[in-house]
Amino acid sequence: MVETQRIRNFCIIAHVDHGKTTLSDRLLERTQTVLLREMKDQLLDSMDLERERGITIKCHPVTMKYRAQNGQDYLFNLIDTPGHVDFAYEVSRSLAACEGALLLIDASQGVEAQTLANAQLADAQGLTIIPVINKVDLPSADIKRVSNQIEEILAIPAEDAIHASGKSGIGVDEILEAVVHRLPAPRWTDYPKARALIFDSQYDSYRGVICYLRVFSGTLSLNAGLLLMSDQRKTQVKELGTFIPAPSPKPTLSEGEVGYVVTGIRDVADIKIGDTLTLAESPAEEMLPGYKEVRPMVFSGLYPLDTSDYEKLKRSVGKLRLNDASFSFQAETSVALGFGFRCGFLGLLHMEIIQERLRREYELDLISTYPSVIYRVTLTAGEVIEVDNPLELPDPSEIEKIEEPTIIARIHAPNQSIGDLLALVTEKRGTCSNTETIDETRVMLTCHLPLNEILVDFNDRLKSVTHGYGSMDYDMDEYSEASLVRMEILVNAEPVDAFSTIVHRDKAESRGRTLCAKLKEILPRQLFKIALQAAIGGKVIARETISAMRKDVTAKCYGGDISRKRKLLDKQKEGKKRMKQIGSVNIPQEAFVQILKSSN
Repeated sequence: MVETQRIRNFCIIAHVDHGKTTLSDRLLERTQTVLLREMKDQLLDSMDLERERGITIKCHPVTMKYRAQNGQDYLFNLIDTPGHVDFAYEVSRSLAACEGALLLIDASQGVEAQTLANAQLADAQGLTIIPVINKVDLPSADIKRVSNQIEEILAIPAEDAIHASGKSGIGVDEILEAVVHRLPAPRWTDYPKARALIFDSQYDSYRGVICYLRVFSGTLSLNAGLLLMSDQRKTQVKELGTFIPAPSPKPTLSEGEVGYVVTGIRDVADIKIGDTLTLAESPAEEMLPGYKEVRPMVFSGLYPLDTSDYEKLKRSVGKLRLNDASFSFQAETSVALGFGFRCGFLGLLHMEIIQERLRREYELDLISTYPSVIYRVTLTAGEVIEVDNPLELPDPSEIEKIEEPTIIARIHAPNQSIGDLLALVTEKRGTCSNTETIDETRVMLTCHLPLNEILVDFNDRLKSVTHGYGSMDYDMDEYSEASLVRMEILVNAEPVDAFSTIVHRDKAESRGRTLCAKLKEILPRQLFKIALQAAIGGKVIARETISAMRKDVTAKCYGGDISRKRKLLDKQKEGKKRMKQIGSVNIPQEAFVQILKSSN
């Protein structure tokens, strides 16, 4: 048993793809936590998607034993965190469970948008930061430039930085010694009652919810009664232990330790991330700081391509929800798409990953509707409602004002792209409040943008105007009033609910024209003319017409009087007129798939 003073809890934070998971692999090897024959790349990334995309989606704790150069044994608890902006909530929870952080900076790319965001997060949590310049063995590594950026942007002395390479193992011993000597021992251990922070949870079909936690004070033992402090729910310890890196049961978890507790609770939604666990017989009076409810930011409708797959989709989203408390769903129906679910996500990457997992793990073919955010609508009666579905937006006569969520974005980009970037931000209804020079080749723009505008193609456009060198990180800002309207697409004067969107009034016309033109290409022709219209309220703002298929009724006339042909054509015209009044346009499923895929 290692005494509390010789425990070190730390995490690795960095921009996406700066080498966090690879460095974790080297630390596991060097501390002999994992034998060389069991070692594989990205060991802590257990999901196929994590391995393929080269990103970490869920955080993974692991306990390592290390004998320092001073001859003493230390216990290290490492939490490998996600780096993508959508999973910032995972990063902040993981940071709350640590006393220190290794901040990785790529030796060739330098300080990126999320490097700065994660460093500020760690600093706000009061963590001790050890900067590590990673990938120093790359031919394109520019250590001098990166050292200057560390001092100028992060305000950390460059001499504190350790030069390392997660791939070849350079500097790993130096990092381990720095963890021993530079990072503090566990904090808040002198609190009189037991308190543990839940920083993640996972669902097991046999044992229920497994909480990943960090014990700050007191001891948790087998069969002890527990109390969840956010809602006073009681449960019991069925099993507890640490990760080495596989779960390894033990009888107790004491202050400073990171591990897991099996509670027997059946629904992951009952375990709130960031909640404080305490003992039921002598509960703590105050929770650990920083707890907040995680709320979805982006909403989209998910429908099965084959309507008979609805029950399968229902089971699949239910199973995904068990392992991801930040994903929410509720049943909804659409005249055009049938039965499906309105799903809430943390951001666009989160949405992509959920859809990809549904396609892969549950073999479902899906259509997703245009993503939307939560709008705050003030009615003329004074009531304020939240709307995440365009179909729920009240009649314009009942609306006093609509507010939309905004973000503050920090965009890092090469100097020569600044003009194109500013044009992109302006096009997306954004403003640039600050421009900072990082070094002779890069700048950082601070921009204010509506969240709705970055949902669909902003990241792709950012990458193309900066030739792949741009990176962005954003934080939620307050709601601001905007001139927003619901745009509907009418096919033969019938509104199609799947194509309804909430757009800015200035952009409604161009978006309506684009959608109508796209529909004209995709929809099959009928025996009568079809009007495709984009409308706001009762006002049509764009129109396309699909011409009728025409049967040659005069084919049987050979020569003779022209009036006979005219009579047949007039008869056909009357028939088409009557058909237009009673005929309905059946939009094929493929048309929805093509339109929604291209608009996504």
